Amino acid sequence: MEPGPKRDFSDFNPFSLKESGSSPPKDRVILHCDLNNFYASVECLDKPYLKNRPVAVCGDPERRHGIVLAKNEPAKRFGIQTGEPLCVAKAKCPAILFLPAHPASYKEYSQKLRRLYRRYTDQIESFGIDECFLDVTGSLGLFGTGEQIANELRTAAKATTGLTISAGVSFNKTFSKMGSDYKKPDATTLISRNNYKELLWPLPVENMLFAGRATAEKLRLFGIHTIGELALTPQKVLEKYFGKAGVQLHAKANGFDPEPVQKDDFLRPPESIGNSLTCPFDLVSMDEVRPVLFMLCDSVSARLRRHSLKCRVLVLSVRTNRFENRTHQKILSEETHLSTVLFYNALSLYEQTKRAGEALRGLGICAKKLTDENSIQLSFLDGSLERAKKEKLEQTVDRIRERFGNKILGSALYLTQPELCSDHPLYREDEPFRHS
Repeated sequence: MEPGPKRDFSDFNPFSLKESGSSPPKDRVILHCDLNNFYASVECLDKPYLKNRPVAVCGDPERRHGIVLAKNEPAKRFGIQTGEPLCVAKAKCPAILFLPAHPASYKEYSQKLRRLYRRYTDQIESFGIDECFLDVTGSLGLFGTGEQIANELRTAAKATTGLTISAGVSFNKTFSKMGSDYKKPDATTLISRNNYKELLWPLPVENMLFAGRATAEKLRLFGIHTIGELALTPQKVLEKYFGKAGVQLHAKANGFDPEPVQKDDFLRPPESIGNSLTCPFDLVSMDEVRPVLFMLCDSVSARLRRHSLKCRVLVLSVRTNRFENRTHQKILSEETHLSTVLFYNALSLYEQTKRAGEALRGLGICAKKLTDENSIQLSFLDGSLERAKKEKLEQTVDRIRERFGNKILGSALYLTQPELCSDHPLYREDEPFRHS
């Protein structure tokens, strides 16, 4: 058979299928709903006199957890930042009012909003206690366009809870999230295939979702200052200098993000599990450091077992009394979720990296490179039987704590520093915070 003529596919558009009678695939319609100033807004709901006053929700100053967890719009106008010490916030705004946090209330209002979202779709994926992605593609015939659904949700949320929402509407998750950030508070922003270059490409590159501060600084060294410049940089260049992360950022800047919105009951496997603690007084001796490290490892290991996970990498975070932060990490000899193994490795890592005369304000432990515990093959030649006994013991402790409370069993180390260990992360694990 004679070979057919060569064809030039350089101008081929896979979505241009009119001649074949096929229809181009329809874009998804995804919403990202972000509750505005969530913690501060909830606190002000039953205190209407605070509506126009600068307010910040904060940790307990008595236990030196005195940082801003959330702030309202009047406080934002004074430049108050989430995560900054209360003394800094007070210097910026002497009239600011600090309110204690009430996590149970935040959880209650978060659940109220989820019930509202379920009227429109069952594809609801949490992005923290105050943010959700919603895929409403299948609901357009019932409720109208994505913008109409977003506006209806905003109106209903304000009427039923008193809270306001910033909503982004787009054809993928990345742009919907950036849409909700684009205009705040109480607004809807549509980012479509027709306008995303106009709206998003002029923005600073650090505004790109998942482009962290360090990545943004490195991108600027390469002359990439805006999202548009990131999008137009050859993918091979980004892959060479930024690896897989560079390829992903390039794709998302150009509107390619096929990641689905998960179902309402979907639980995403964690990529890391960690706990940190700001101590009520500076730690200056190993006698003070040891119980805090064990307490953090105890919490992290319990959470690993709860998810049926083991870790291969341990990260130690240190914060000095001069507010200097640093991290150190160690690759473990094997995957583990044993508190004792995490503790001895954390202790070794700290002793190797501690600095003479240093006083610590806070410590953190994070487990990374997580693996399903059931996928790890046991060997009878490397101490696995002894390790299995230790794992069974810690799992028994988990069951006892689950039945009688986390305070029922603990290490004798806790008795050496009761003030430090009274703030064990396991004791307050039912009061989760996520803020940005």
